[in-house]
Amino acid sequence: MPSNKSVSDAPITQFRNCRILRDHKLQWEDLWVRQGKILDPEKLFFDEKGAADAQVDCRGRIIAPGFIDTQINGGFGVDFSQETDDVRAGLSLVAGNILSHGVTSFCPTLVTSPASVYHKVLPQISVMDGGPHGAGVLGVHLEGPYISAEKKGAHPEHCLRSFSEKGFSELLDTYGTLEGVSIVTLAPEMGRSQEVITELVRRGICVSLGHSVANLSQAEDAVSCGASFITHLFNAMLPFHHRDPGIVGLLTSDRIPAGRTVYYGMIADGIHTNPAALRIAHRAHPNGLVLVTDAITAMGLGPGRHTLGQQEILIDGYNAYVAGTCTLAGSIASWRRRVKHFHEATGCTVEEALEAASLHPAKVLGLQHRKGTLDFGADADFVLLDDNLDVKATYIAGQAVWNSLAVS
Repeated sequence: MPSNKSVSDAPITQFRNCRILRDHKLQWEDLWVRQGKILDPEKLFFDEKGAADAQVDCRGRIIAPGFIDTQINGGFGVDFSQETDDVRAGLSLVAGNILSHGVTSFCPTLVTSPASVYHKVLPQISVMDGGPHGAGVLGVHLEGPYISAEKKGAHPEHCLRSFSEKGFSELLDTYGTLEGVSIVTLAPEMGRSQEVITELVRRGICVSLGHSVANLSQAEDAVSCGASFITHLFNAMLPFHHRDPGIVGLLTSDRIPAGRTVYYGMIADGIHTNPAALRIAHRAHPNGLVLVTDAITAMGLGPGRHTLGQQEILIDGYNAYVAGTCTLAGSIASWRRRVKHFHEATGCTVEEALEAASLHPAKVLGLQHRKGTLDFGADADFVLLDDNLDVKATYIAGQAVWNSLAVS
């Protein structure tokens, strides 16, 4: 027999005494949650004549949307680019551990690998909601192998590929499947890249430009075909030049189609990008900046040797290098360090720093109506922070999934 219980009968939680990030500013306002969604209190009071079933005293702290990491290669001993029969176990381990970082959703990232790795790993990863088990998976980010050998960074050169005359079918042969893929990073100067970009975008996949020697015109052509993201700006691309600024020039290009925004990831760990470069990018195009970790296996572990796909990585302090070289290979810094460093280095507002970690990555993935926001009707994925931007609690669907202290 069907239940007569309505949505309005579901328990309501009121988070009070807090500053919430809404409409691009922090404001003293209560946050109301029901059935995992942000609730409009006016409709509750005036239409339903309802009230809270439970209250949480936030003690003046900040409530911001949960952080979203669109580029994370692994962590805590897990390497997403390793061929294994139990990918889900590694995903679960990372998803659970990043809750303490304030991350509520992420895109597990595979670096350039042999086709056999993609064929083995990709079918084992699917989009899933977050919860007490860990952060949600928003789809895979495939970084390579269609990138420039000159700007390969930590990607193994022997695994790099080109589209040749096969175009998009070459990509399908390599990956095996695009099911569950959200982002593909490629070099736009490669032959047949415009055809590939157009088809990926048609399938709802975000195309990101990176590991590239593209000039500005080639980058603009890629954007005209639908590319909308830049993988770790400044890193693994031609340096800015005043006569041809390359991919960096997209931040102020006058050829961006009307109504479109080009977003760009930045590794604000104090190592990959000089604070002056962070300031230049932010002041040129603040609404496009997306904080990413580019975290690797060694995040959460001590110094030593680890892996990044096919490469051996050496950790020296906060630096990660391809063993035997001076080539940086991802990052091991926490989200707290990145948000705080970005805030301090650029002089941006707290609101801007928090939106670069939440709203902007949600927009990259086209999920801004339910992720990266505290608007009414959005998913109740959020973090509780103090004034030093330290994460004190993480909530998914309105439920505390990590908590460093008693807040009620």
